[in-house]
Amino acid sequence: MRYYESILETVGNTPLVRLPKLAKDAKCLFLAKLEMFNPGGSVKDRIGVAMVEDAERKGLLKPGGTIIEPTSGNTGMGLAMVASIKGYRTIFTIPDKMSREKIDTLKAFGARVVVTPTAVPPDHPDSYYKVAERLHQETPNSVLPNQYRNPENPNAHYRTTGPEIWRDTEGAVTHFVCGMGTGGTISGAGKFLKEKNPKVKVIGADPIGSILKDYFETKQMTKGHTYKIEGIGEDFIPETTWFEFIDDVVKVGDKDAYLLTRRLAREEGILAGSSAGAALFVALKVAEGLGKKDVLVVLLPDSGTKYVSKAHNEAWLKDMGFLEEPAAPLVQILRRKEQALPGLVTIEAGARVREAVERMRTYDISQLPVFDRGRSVGSVSDGELMQKLLEDPSLNDASVAKVMADPFPLVDPGSDLEHVYRLLLRGSPAVLVGTDAKIEGIISRIDVIEYLAERSRR
Repeated sequence: MRYYESILETVGNTPLVRLPKLAKDAKCLFLAKLEMFNPGGSVKDRIGVAMVEDAERKGLLKPGGTIIEPTSGNTGMGLAMVASIKGYRTIFTIPDKMSREKIDTLKAFGARVVVTPTAVPPDHPDSYYKVAERLHQETPNSVLPNQYRNPENPNAHYRTTGPEIWRDTEGAVTHFVCGMGTGGTISGAGKFLKEKNPKVKVIGADPIGSILKDYFETKQMTKGHTYKIEGIGEDFIPETTWFEFIDDVVKVGDKDAYLLTRRLAREEGILAGSSAGAALFVALKVAEGLGKKDVLVVLLPDSGTKYVSKAHNEAWLKDMGFLEEPAAPLVQILRRKEQALPGLVTIEAGARVREAVERMRTYDISQLPVFDRGRSVGSVSDGELMQKLLEDPSLNDASVAKVMADPFPLVDPGSDLEHVYRLLLRGSPAVLVGTDAKIEGIISRIDVIEYLAERSRR
């Protein structure tokens, strides 16, 4: 029989998988290490086990004790999982920008969760770091593992994550890309890989607003600002970041990270958090310069089940400005037509019929709105002109006003397609789109047909 004594024995040994769609243009072997396969759903399970067992060995954590930790959610879950098995209480401080699911999941493990403001500096008494320190001082028989200072954070990845990557790529890995928060994952795994092969390149992903890239390049402290990506980036320098094992740090914006996170689920079937999208964005940039002999591994830190109200919620993405509202169908049709025509093609009421015919021939169109002093006053179409010229060829030199029909119906750009469809069915060969003050374009029956055909192919 094969079984495990507890869930803790299942931490680690997460798989490497190819991303055939998102990385289709990469010449290198492009692999993602899926840390959501850990029992708690993230890479932080590794350090949760390591930090608790280290505290036990040192006598810092005694039976019935309390584990207190500032966390963006995932480290708390790793610690809460360990604590539930070993019989410890847990208290976590968490910034208010984190998803509701993270807070609820921590509570599901029996933890007490203290939510703190995001937009305060790390040394502010209300920051989640300082609140955790205060709770530790106030709580008897408690321990503060402190992932930002605890060497067991990077050491856990030196012992597990790095060796797994080396083993599973059979030593062929050439590039390792990883998000940077505490820096434990990239530092520990990076150190191991570089010890095995000093030529391995280790690249960090850092959100715009974090100060880690600036410090990496200048060794100077700068001032950060808030950002939406969860779980990576910092406004101070954690002691667990070993910059000597990092070759480069690349910035990534909120929108790029969130949209790539969304694509990861929709195109590769991998539901992950926004920090995975950030790391993947950087990895794809790095891959652009790699060849067939290179092997790139990007670490995707956690599952997206904790982000369905944010990273995987269309309404939230639209509110943040990350996801644009799809244009109304009429606007989409006009944009498509702009690629072939210079804009709205019209004819003046005082022009000659022969000019109208020539204009329709030039632009390969079958109808024209007739304007007079900037107003729509009529219309001409090839069918009606053909009939009138057959009856009286001399009309070729007459003014357009003499042969024009009623103006095309005017519809608002936001009108639904069903309304336009009904107008075209009633006999009008086209409709004008816009307002009395500004007409933006014209839509004919064939334009609607082509739009519907293209939409069916998507």
